[in-house]
Amino acid sequence: MQWRRTKSLGQNANAAVGNWAGKVDDQTGQVARQVARVIVLAVNALRIPTAILLWIPVPFIVLVLLLALMVDGPARLVGLVIGLAMAAVSGAFWGRRRRILQAVEEPDRLATELGIMISLSDKVGETRGMLSQFAGGGGTRVFSRLQAAWRGTTVTARWIDGIGDLPRARYFAPPKVGTTVSVTIAALWLIPISIIAALFAAIGSLASTVG
Repeated sequence: MQWRRTKSLGQNANAAVGNWAGKVDDQTGQVARQVARVIVLAVNALRIPTAILLWIPVPFIVLVLLLALMVDGPARLVGLVIGLAMAAVSGAFWGRRRRILQAVEEPDRLATELGIMISLSDKVGETRGMLSQFAGGGGTRVFSRLQAAWRGTTVTARWIDGIGDLPRARYFAPPKVGTTVSVTIAALWLIPISIIAALFAAIGSLASTVG
C-alpha cells in the first residue's frame, strides 16, 4: 500500500512538472540553466569533502555509545543520550547530502524545475534577477550564497507550497536551503564535539574500571 502511494505521489509530481514546464519563458529558462550548471558543479566539487565531513565523527560516536553500554548508573543514560543525539545529527546530514546528490544527477531536469520555480514566484523578474546574480558568482559555498540571496527576495507561503512538487529544485530554495546550511554547520561542530565526548567517555569508563 505504501509503495503504491509513493508511486502515485511521484507520478503526480512528474505530471505537475510536465504541465508547468511549458509556461517557462525563454529568458527564465536560460537563467535556470545557468543556475543549474553552477549548482551541479558546486555539489559535485563538494562530494568528497562532505563525505569526509560525514564519516570523521562516526568512530567517535560509536565509541561513546559502546562505552556508555559498559557502565552502570546515571553515566550510562548520559552517555547514551549524548551518543544518540550525535548520531541523529550525523544521520540528518547523511540524509540531506544524499537527497542533494540525487537532485543534481539529471542537470536538465534540475534546470527545468528551477525554471518552473522562478515562474511560480509572485515576482518573476525579481526572482530571476536574484538567481542570475547568484549564477554569475561561482564558488563552492553554494548553499550559504543561495540562502543569502533568497533573503532579498519575497518568498510567500503559497510559493513554498507550490514548489513542494519539484523533487530537485526545492532543495535549493527556502526553507530547505536554510535547513541544509543549518545541518551542515551542525555536522561541522559534530567533529570536535564527538572527539571531546569520546575522550570524556573513555576517561569515565577507565575511572569506573579502576574504581
